[in-house]
Amino acid sequence: MSFALRVLGLTFFTLLTTVTAATAADGWSVVPSGEERPAFYGEGEPGVVLQDTVALTNRGEGSVDVSLRGEGVDVTFVDDRLRLAPGTRTEVPFTVTVPEEDGVAGIVVRGSDGRTRRVAVHLRAVVPRVAALTVERLAVHGDRITYELVNRGTTPLVPTVAVRGDGVFGRVLDRAPRTLPAELAPGRRMELSEPWDRPAWDSVEVRVTVTAAGGVRDAASVSTGGGPWGAGVAGAVAAGGALFVVRRRRRRKSDASEPSCAEVELTGAVS
Repeated sequence: MSFALRVLGLTFFTLLTTVTAATAADGWSVVPSGEERPAFYGEGEPGVVLQDTVALTNRGEGSVDVSLRGEGVDVTFVDDRLRLAPGTRTEVPFTVTVPEEDGVAGIVVRGSDGRTRRVAVHLRAVVPRVAALTVERLAVHGDRITYELVNRGTTPLVPTVAVRGDGVFGRVLDRAPRTLPAELAPGRRMELSEPWDRPAWDSVEVRVTVTAAGGVRDAASVSTGGGPWGAGVAGAVAAGGALFVVRRRRRRKSDASEPSCAEVELTGAVS
């Protein structure tokens, strides 16, 4: 029977190795079934269940009771206790769960004759490559802009950051994209800050944009609010409007030919 592991479309592959299979010339032996393989090999995403078969052969003259178990990995056998009759070969299917990290485990078979056989199980965890980067906790504190970059994917990234600030009267901050000198590992966050001269009489929307290889992009923005700008500029606008009305009134009063309703159009009040 050819060696084929099929669960969720994943297949064990055969590799050359110097590991010696558990055999005994005049007793019983344990080896991977199918093609001659010194050990089991498999790969898949963590948590994926793979399937294979272990073969037990009794070359001795008497029966042997054996028990099977996994060592260092989660292995489930169709039958973990059986009797090997003389001159027979028995194949036992089993399933194994791929761990979070690469590792070497084993299948351990213990016989009633006191002997123990082991076959190595090499598992490789294949993690899907997902690139994701976010801008978080963006805030403005006096003369500094603070924020965090978080790698939400499964692959290391080198972020490129651009910072921009737009006020009511135009752009007040425009820093070209710059690549950070550090690589951000998956699941890690990086705290950063930007110095800036905050305008005293303007409300500014600060925006931080981050990009990385593979088309990764994210952005966050925060507003400095009304603050001094709201009171100062709004007051200036109101004062300018009042001055316009006063001047308009004086001019209208000096012109006797203008109808009195013109004052109503300017002030919105009827005198």
